[in-house]
Amino acid sequence: MLYMLPRKRAGEGEVVAAGCSFKKICVGEGLASPSDTSDKSSLGGSGRAHSNNSFTIGNSSSSSQEQVPIAMAMGDGNPPHIDEDLHSRQLAVYGRETMRRLFASNVLISGMQGLGAEIAKNLILAGVKSVTLHDDGVVELWDLSSNFAFTESDIGKNRALACVGKMQELNNAVLVSTLTTNLSKEQLSEFQAVVFTDISLTKAIEFDDYCHSHQPPIAFIKAEVRGLFGCIFCDFGPEFKVLDVDGEDPHTGIIASISNDSPALVSCVDDERLELQDGDLVVFSEVHGMTELNDGKPRKVKNARPYSFFLEEDTTNYGFYQKGGIVTQVKEPKVLNFKPLREALADPGDFLLSDFSKFDRPSLLHLAFQALDKFVSDVGRYPIAGSEEDVQKLISIADGLNNGLGDGKLEDINPKLLRFFAFGSRAVLNPMAAMFGGIVGQEVVKACSGKFHPLFQFFYFDSVESLPTEQLDPGEFAPVNSRYDAQISVFGSKLQKKLEDANVFVVGSGALGCEFLKNLALMGVSCGSQGRLTVTDDDVIEKSNLSRQFLFRDWNIGQAKSTVAAAAAASINPQFSVEALQNRVGPETENVFDDTFWENLTAVINALDNVNARLYVDGRCLYFQKPLLESGTLGAKCNTQMVIPHLTENYGASRDPPEKQAPMCTVHSFPHNIDHCLTWARSEFEGLLEKIPTEVNAYLSNPGEYTSSMRNVGDAQSRETLERVLECLDRERCDTFQDCVTWARIKFEDYFANRVKQLIYTFPEDAATSTGAPFWSAPKRFPRPLQFLASDPSHLHYVMAASILRAETFGIPVPDWAKHPHKLAEAVDKVIVPEFQPKEGVKIVTDEKATSLSSSSIDDAAVINDLIIKLEHCHNTLVPNFMMKPIQFEKDDDTNYHMDLIAALANMRARNYSIPEVDKLKAKFIAGRIIPAIATSTAMATGLVCLELYKVLDGAHKVEDYRNTFANLALPLFSIAEPVPPKVIKHRDMSWTVWDRWIVKGNPTLRELLLWLKDKGLNAYSISCGSCLLFNSMFPRHKERMDKKVVDLAREVAKVEIPSYRCHLDVVIACEDDDDNDVDIPLVSVYFR
Repeated sequence: MLYMLPRKRAGEGEVVAAGCSFKKICVGEGLASPSDTSDKSSLGGSGRAHSNNSFTIGNSSSSSQEQVPIAMAMGDGNPPHIDEDLHSRQLAVYGRETMRRLFASNVLISGMQGLGAEIAKNLILAGVKSVTLHDDGVVELWDLSSNFAFTESDIGKNRALACVGKMQELNNAVLVSTLTTNLSKEQLSEFQAVVFTDISLTKAIEFDDYCHSHQPPIAFIKAEVRGLFGCIFCDFGPEFKVLDVDGEDPHTGIIASISNDSPALVSCVDDERLELQDGDLVVFSEVHGMTELNDGKPRKVKNARPYSFFLEEDTTNYGFYQKGGIVTQVKEPKVLNFKPLREALADPGDFLLSDFSKFDRPSLLHLAFQALDKFVSDVGRYPIAGSEEDVQKLISIADGLNNGLGDGKLEDINPKLLRFFAFGSRAVLNPMAAMFGGIVGQEVVKACSGKFHPLFQFFYFDSVESLPTEQLDPGEFAPVNSRYDAQISVFGSKLQKKLEDANVFVVGSGALGCEFLKNLALMGVSCGSQGRLTVTDDDVIEKSNLSRQFLFRDWNIGQAKSTVAAAAAASINPQFSVEALQNRVGPETENVFDDTFWENLTAVINALDNVNARLYVDGRCLYFQKPLLESGTLGAKCNTQMVIPHLTENYGASRDPPEKQAPMCTVHSFPHNIDHCLTWARSEFEGLLEKIPTEVNAYLSNPGEYTSSMRNVGDAQSRETLERVLECLDRERCDTFQDCVTWARIKFEDYFANRVKQLIYTFPEDAATSTGAPFWSAPKRFPRPLQFLASDPSHLHYVMAASILRAETFGIPVPDWAKHPHKLAEAVDKVIVPEFQPKEGVKIVTDEKATSLSSSSIDDAAVINDLIIKLEHCHNTLVPNFMMKPIQFEKDDDTNYHMDLIAALANMRARNYSIPEVDKLKAKFIAGRIIPAIATSTAMATGLVCLELYKVLDGAHKVEDYRNTFANLALPLFSIAEPVPPKVIKHRDMSWTVWDRWIVKGNPTLRELLLWLKDKGLNAYSISCGSCLLFNSMFPRHKERMDKKVVDLAREVAKVEIPSYRCHLDVVIACEDDDDNDVDIPLVSVYFR
């Protein structure tokens, strides 16, 4: 059966099912500051073709091809088009070549319970060519707690047929079809990868043998989740080539010196750490003097250090190193020799570990899963939850298998663990399915593309710590004819009741938020009469969200994320009690998320995309002593952190170091990598097209007030702002589109010729510093001015983008000829470019610590007055009510020319400094500060968090039961560890942590508060409320406040407005003990009513 929906996503072309050919219109080329982490996209023109994209920038049309891995049978030779607007975040992880391979890959997924559904979702979102869903079983009530595509009306229907409609909705560019009968091994030849989630070992061995020996080999993956236990086996063929083992960009360094020695010592500038390892291969380029190294031959590194390394080469007779040089890591393909399943079962090799506290667990689970397969083969069913008879039978089978292992026999088969394994063996839990669905989905991507290192070959995982801490009666696991029966068979009915009655706050409903809402609805969280889930997000849905925020569809574009996500989650489980809000969580919304709201919560789940918001929610959870389940993703990486009151440290207890910022002088005059060029380009874009037009409008709106303000400030920055406003309205004012072309052409001359001529006039190539060292030494690169050529497509593309955007700011219509190269070139030829002569005495900032390029002068005030007079004269020449139209940078609309201009500016500047150029897509990632994101790591992170949520809602687990995780699906690497306990502070016989808050009741005076502390052996010398000081022992006048109520002081001195619902005031107190040692005490809450 073939199922296709008639709808298609906005901006995509037809999907032609019959011949499996796809026509898609390419409409888009697409970490983070708090203001720029959400996906921002304009909806205008999303369905337009690229008729206006006649030019290419950099290497955007590169035809270089990576070698296709042997385990992958590619489709036809025509590379499919990539909708870069839709897949921009995924492209930032995979790149175009990997995406093209994915788009040509056909995948089979057999077994459509929860795990199969999760894998299918992730692959359909990723955009493979086709996904075939196979299952010959029917939907049971039991399945509703793990498969988001099933509803109660599907009970009795074939699982694959019940799934296919909702799966197809996820991405209409992927052909989703079904198979509902028994599979034959010959049918597998139609696929590049096959995944089995519910198959016997006997059948798996038969299918894997066929796949392993097929030419080309077919990637075979066997995965299953059984309660809180899971396993994965991968076989990608006898010789599988991994094209990129980790997905990271090759490391580079700027050379400072190379010795004539054996081995040769290579030192690099301390701009950035080298990150090379012993044995890495590197190539050299741009080396002056020792030119023998510029031959492109890979050379081996040894004794790698942060800023230097040795070469396994004798350079004694090479030329003497003079200057310059770039060293670049060479990433070589790796060939893996997979064993077929029948061999790997007996000789599994090294298991991929995830939790080092369970070092011996994989071997035991390897045995347990084989024992379970034999149990099902012998008995014809899975063990029944609560049945001790079935447990003993499974243990007996495991013991027999273990005794036959010879030297590999396990000393202890852990009957207690096997009991847990048996009880939950029939259940597919949603969190386990989500986690394993992310891992397996990523393995399929690896198999189809050769991108990232595959799992080699077995992976076992368990989360028995998620089980309730109390011993449960076997009757607790009995089914109650509920959609949660599978979950009850693992955790018992008491914990299920706690899940249903939980009051949960989910902050954010983007990629993480969508996955969380789906998981929580399936688990039954907040689905009872007492339960309530609140989700909030102030963002709206954009096209770029659709490739991973799976609750959204193209017809939801422009709607509130939280509203759509909540409605979609409620359709998964009609009992889901969810309220959607559109409020940002922060100090400004504490009237919405007030004390009562926080106090009534059971747990908080963060699904945020910026650190500041995370820190605020962390502070609220700390204050109200609520568990916080934190997670985040970055490309193929993800992490989870549990913040549990009094058991763990809080999120804000440890912070990543701030990102290193390039000095301003480097960005403006001495760039040495493309990031510097793109930072400069975006700054110029915002200055020319947003900031200056905004300043012009501020002046035109109220000239008198504006000029008066500038006079009053009277500094160099005010002078410079007025100069730019005047320049925009006078010398650079545009009245026709030809004026805009003239402006763009003269800007080219200014940016890429005149400024460079001035720079190398001020600092010639042989210039020296005050110490006599060469001025143009690494990392500085000596620039060359560009000469404008209308025959150069990149030069002309710059003029087109710049003139179109300039016309937009002045409200000038763009003529059709603006987008035709020959006619635009004719318009450029009409421009008279003034001659330029470098000047003496021009000051160019070279101080890396400088924060401004503006230089003050003695007569700033006089210059400002003169500028204001000229501005008033210019104002009189404008048409009545003239206002400019500032342009705000928008990276996700490929028809708006924003990224065209930024990429062109950056690449022309890169050309000045002989820096490798980038295409528009790469420019968008860097200048747009796009966070790389894929559905697989998101799914895995949320699955791991929900496994922890069982512990949180059970409420009786110790810190050693909780787990924090860092994972990198590219390697793959899983690092799971216990959370760090909070720091304990001790004083006398007291101890406290960051989770404690001291409470003082009775509306005390300042004197009474100080005495209350004195009784604890603490001498308070400073008390503050917010940013205001209520008391400091150094200030004599503060002693007059001693008999005032603390709350009255806060109102009078700190101007605190206390809401009517609040009964207390929080103060921060600095104390010393009797020996004058500072003591950090908890926040103090003073209750006054």
